[in-house]
Amino acid sequence: MKGSDEVFDFEYHLKNLPSKPGVYLMKNSLGEVIYVGKAKILKNRVKSYFQNSKNHSEKVRVMVKHIAEFEYIVTDSEMEALILECNLIKKYSPRYNILLKDDKFYPFIKITINDDFPRVFVTRNYSKDGSKYFGPYTNGTAVYETISLINKIFPLRTCKLLIKEGGEKVRPCLNYHIKKCFGPCGGYINKEEYGKMIKDVIDILSGRDNTVLKVLQSEMEEASLNLEFEKAADLRDKIIAIKAIVEKQKIFKTMDGDEDFINIYRDEKDSCIQIFFSRDGKIIGREHFIFENTAEDSIEEILEEFTTSFYGGTAKVPRNIYVPELSNIELVEEYLTIKRGAKVWIKVPQKGQKREMLDMVKNNAQITLEKFKDKYLMDKEINKIALEELQELLDLEIWPSRIEAYDISNIQGVDSVGSMIVFEEGRSKNSDYRRFRIKTVKGANDYDSMREILTRRFSHGLEEVKAIQESKLQFSAGKFSNFPDLIMMDGGKGQINIALEVLRDLNINIPVCGLVKDDKHATRGIIYNNEELIINRSSNLMQLIRRIQDEVHRFAITYHRSLRDKRTLHSVLDDIPNVGEKRRRALLMKFGSVDNIKSATLDQLLETPSINNKAAESIYQYFNGNESK
Repeated sequence: MKGSDEVFDFEYHLKNLPSKPGVYLMKNSLGEVIYVGKAKILKNRVKSYFQNSKNHSEKVRVMVKHIAEFEYIVTDSEMEALILECNLIKKYSPRYNILLKDDKFYPFIKITINDDFPRVFVTRNYSKDGSKYFGPYTNGTAVYETISLINKIFPLRTCKLLIKEGGEKVRPCLNYHIKKCFGPCGGYINKEEYGKMIKDVIDILSGRDNTVLKVLQSEMEEASLNLEFEKAADLRDKIIAIKAIVEKQKIFKTMDGDEDFINIYRDEKDSCIQIFFSRDGKIIGREHFIFENTAEDSIEEILEEFTTSFYGGTAKVPRNIYVPELSNIELVEEYLTIKRGAKVWIKVPQKGQKREMLDMVKNNAQITLEKFKDKYLMDKEINKIALEELQELLDLEIWPSRIEAYDISNIQGVDSVGSMIVFEEGRSKNSDYRRFRIKTVKGANDYDSMREILTRRFSHGLEEVKAIQESKLQFSAGKFSNFPDLIMMDGGKGQINIALEVLRDLNINIPVCGLVKDDKHATRGIIYNNEELIINRSSNLMQLIRRIQDEVHRFAITYHRSLRDKRTLHSVLDDIPNVGEKRRRALLMKFGSVDNIKSATLDQLLETPSINNKAAESIYQYFNGNESK
């Protein structure tokens, strides 16, 4: 459910919220996600933010003042909403979620099935290493409780030794002597017998075996009869923990690789296609597209056309794509395989988890079309009017369907970056946004920086056009080959002249305009052909210009901040001996900030994944060397 490009109509969107579970995203005027929350009933929860309530915290009151729009995703259950909320928070890092959420990933249970004697343990890092993962789980306490129970029932090893059947035997640890481990390190159990225990564990975690639950149930009843109520309560809690772990979590169960789910909903006139993007078993985002006057078209043909065009213009094609139906599957697979450079599979699931996921996608497509179609079409008409006004104002030969805007961002000449944003038919096209790190200009020279990024952008474009003409590149695969109908500079005559010089040197003919600003730095008009053209502040055109201006500023500043943060991080952690990129990442994942790392003890540092004694001592000495002398 995308917010409108125009002023967000809160009354309309609040009125049409569904009474279903889901996740909602609050955004500010720049389009940044500032808060992600979950709700059992979306309508009630989201509405509550915009009602006068004495129960609102100060944080909520401040946040509400910055909300310019919101969107939401409908889920099948509150559990799914919770996990999706976590994934989106990790993706966007909203400023008003920081104090409410920790910086850890939800835990998995990992079984190293490729080992002769596999380990079973909890991890928060998922990787494609051939191991078997269960999760992610939202109830961390239940996960650790289950691991403890598994270790109590099954005498599995907990050490990190590399143990091979028939390999060199070592003296077993204390766990063997107290019967908590069968001692594979000492050769006291063979691979086959140990594997039977691992199979039982997998069956429990998969929910395929109730043997353990039956045993615990019997023990609980016996304890209750013996008036051992504390023991009975403990056993009850363990039963609940196992049931929580094996609870079906259909859309968040660990999946194989990158997967996209595409489905369509149609009414009597129009269609809406919805895509959910799953990466490493997590739903990380979705998009929707509305197609007018397609009710009588074949669904198979619509999906085929959409699939080829969408992935033709996107940077990444997943390994698996799930659709309800599709014509010419083999042909489309072949096309996308070439685009990806590796095999792509298009699948039509009839039942099971994948089918249920597709049903959920269709449900979201239906809600999008039914609740927002009128608003969407109205906005489209407004954008059309604005572009017609722009064409008439500048006396352009063609309708400016594609507009590119550019901006430079730096702080005292440090970490200078350039940004290019694209608006097509009055709406932002994020897939065509580009970022440029300034390479040849030193200091705060916006003119030369702009010259550099424009030269790079259009030189790359000409190279791609030549490659396309020579059949060395498909047009859909190009990143710069699609030229704009109009270039809009955030500055005045100076920046316009820079752009015109670059275009002239490259023999490219594209109209260029700039923005005229008043004393308060608010845009009041356009400069074109050295003439200042005043625009009505309340016109559709002015609203469009402001959206473009705000978006190019946001995009440039966001990139600049990321480079600045990387540079700051480098200056603090990169100089520590024995600490590479992997260890820096692990430290920040565990401690959350450099300040927390500074104050950590040696024991706390050693608890960090990949940090050994040598690295821990190096880190501690780096930050506390003077104190230890």
